[in-house]
Amino acid sequence: MGSAERGLGASGAPIARIDANGATLVLTRHGNYTVEPISFTSSRLQLAGTLYVPAGLERPAPAIVILGPLGQVKEHSPVQYATRLADEGFLVLAFDCAHHGESAGEPRQLIDPARKVADLRAAVGTVASLSMADPNAIVVVGIGEGGAEAIAAAASEPRISAVVTVAGRYRDPDSDLVALGGEDADLPTSEGARRLRARLERARAASARYATTGEVDYAPLVDPARDDVALPGEAAWRWFNRNAGLGRWENRYAVMGDLSYFAFESLGAAASLTVPLLMVHGQMDSPDAAAARRHFERVASPKQLVWLEEPSRLRYYDDPVVVDQVAAQITRWLARGSPARR
Repeated sequence: MGSAERGLGASGAPIARIDANGATLVLTRHGNYTVEPISFTSSRLQLAGTLYVPAGLERPAPAIVILGPLGQVKEHSPVQYATRLADEGFLVLAFDCAHHGESAGEPRQLIDPARKVADLRAAVGTVASLSMADPNAIVVVGIGEGGAEAIAAAASEPRISAVVTVAGRYRDPDSDLVALGGEDADLPTSEGARRLRARLERARAASARYATTGEVDYAPLVDPARDDVALPGEAAWRWFNRNAGLGRWENRYAVMGDLSYFAFESLGAAASLTVPLLMVHGQMDSPDAAAARRHFERVASPKQLVWLEEPSRLRYYDDPVVVDQVAAQITRWLARGSPARR
C-alpha cells in the first residue's frame, strides 16, 4: 500500500511523507497544532473559545487573540487565521463574543462593540494566565469590524503588547455613513444619514419594548435586497449563507443593539494607542480606505501600513490565497522585533 516516514524538518516542523500508488504527500508546515476547547468569564458571562496550541511546545509561546468581523462566530474567519498562525508557532485563542455562538448572554445576537472590547480584554487575561503563554507577548488581531474593537482594546489593556488589524472596518461617523450603503460606494451622504436616523429610531422603539415586555425585536443580519439590515448587500448575504453551517451562527440581530453600536467609535482609541500597530488593508481606492488612513494617521506609536492589491473585504475572511498572504505579513512583522516575538 505504500510507505510512511515521520521526522523533523530543518525548521523543527514535523514531516509526514506518505507514498501511495505512486503519489507522494509531504506535510511540512500545516496542521502542526492541537485544538482545545476553553471557557472563561467576561463580566459574569461564560464565553466559549478554541485554543490552538503549536505542536511540540516546550516553553511559553507568544500568543495571539483573534476577534472576527461583525456577526461572525469563531468558526468563520477566526479559524482561518488561527490555524495558520498556530502553524507559525503562536498560541492562538479564537472565541465567541457574549450573546453570540456558544457563549452566554441574553438577548441573543446583541451587537455591542463596547461589550466586545470587554470580552477581548477578558480573553487576553485568560491567555496571560496560561502556563504555555508568554504573558509579555500577547497580540490581538482584529478582522473586519474586529479591527476597530481590537484597537480600542489595545488602547485600554496593558497586557496587550501589539495589535494587528486586517481589512478593518474602522469606526467614526463618516465611515458609518459609508457602511450603511453596503456595496453602494456612491451612496449620497444624505441617504446614509436618513438610513442612520431610521436605524436609531427603530432601535429606540425596540429598546423600549424590551424594557416593558422583555420581548426582543430582531432583523436579519444579512439580506440581498433590504437596506435596513446590519450588513446590507448581496455579497455579504452570499458569504454568510455559504458559511451558515459553521458554528452556531444565526441570520438575525437584536435591533435595539444599534443604540450601542452607533455610539461606538475607534478614532479616539487610535490616537491614544501606545503599542505597535500593523494595519493590513485592501486597495487604496476601496470604499473604506479613507477610514483606514484616518485611523493610521492618528496612531503615534510604532506602526506599519501594508496595502494589498485585493480590494474585496470578503476575500480577507476565508480566501486561502489572501489569508495566506496576510498571515505571512503578520508573522514577518512580529519576527522583525515586535514585543510579541521574543
